[in-house]
Amino acid sequence: MGLALTREAAGYFWDFNSFEMVRYNPKNWFSLIFHAYSRQVFRRLFPSLLGIGLWTAGVCYVEMEVLEAPIKLSNVVHSLLGFVLSLFLVFRTNTAYDRWWEGRKQWGALVNVSRTLAIRVREFGDDAAVHGFFTAHIPGFVDALKAHLRPLQGGTPDRPSEGVWDQANHAPNAWAQSMERQAAALLSSGAWTNQQHWLVSQNLERMVDILGACERILKTPIPYSYSMFMKKFIFLYVVTLPLGFVNTFGWWAVPVVMLVFYILVSVELIAEEIEDPFGVDDNDLPLDGMAKTIRSNTDEILGRGV
Repeated sequence: MGLALTREAAGYFWDFNSFEMVRYNPKNWFSLIFHAYSRQVFRRLFPSLLGIGLWTAGVCYVEMEVLEAPIKLSNVVHSLLGFVLSLFLVFRTNTAYDRWWEGRKQWGALVNVSRTLAIRVREFGDDAAVHGFFTAHIPGFVDALKAHLRPLQGGTPDRPSEGVWDQANHAPNAWAQSMERQAAALLSSGAWTNQQHWLVSQNLERMVDILGACERILKTPIPYSYSMFMKKFIFLYVVTLPLGFVNTFGWWAVPVVMLVFYILVSVELIAEEIEDPFGVDDNDLPLDGMAKTIRSNTDEILGRGV
């Protein structure tokens, strides 16, 4: 797995080299409060927090030291807006989590389908060449799918070794089509019966369905207008918050407004991170680990004959 930061005593570990998501013990409150991920979020937000703090301090100074008659604004408006903003944030986070969970279900199904396909091929005969073909092609499809879902990483998905697929634009389709063509050849040669070919084709069809479902998540982001107005709403709410808080909290409005900003923007950052579940952020799906599991299972079933 490479160099890993292990904190088993604290209830979590983080593997930096294999893009594994953060694993943790939800019952260990203390470790979660001071988790490295929390510090990372704070560092990311620190410039904005500093700016909001300076803005709030400026408003406090002007109202308390410069103006003879401080501006008196009721907190009712911000209370109502805060309620509406919280509803928007809940919807935003739920929508992002639904995308993340749908991606997890699809990859979980891919693990199961790949195992079933390998078991069927194993039980259909003892031809070492056929076993070797599917031992290479089942993980090949998975690795190509993983690279296909991470276009920003710049990797080039491998194609099947047969020369006809060298120029294929869609690598996962090439692997699936290559396996289907091999199944058809085994049927034509009499090595497989119609029933056996149909069972394998059903598994290949399910793998292509999973490919399509993952592409739907990848290529259909949350609407731009919703994300844009969510950020504008948070910004306007926090920027105007000092005007209503100065009369109530005085100089304490500075840390209070910074705390409100930190909470609201942190929730938005959570949604941003998990809405694309196939990336390499800390909380994205562990595609590398699942691909490794599929390769290991396929090799165990077909390569070793278990």
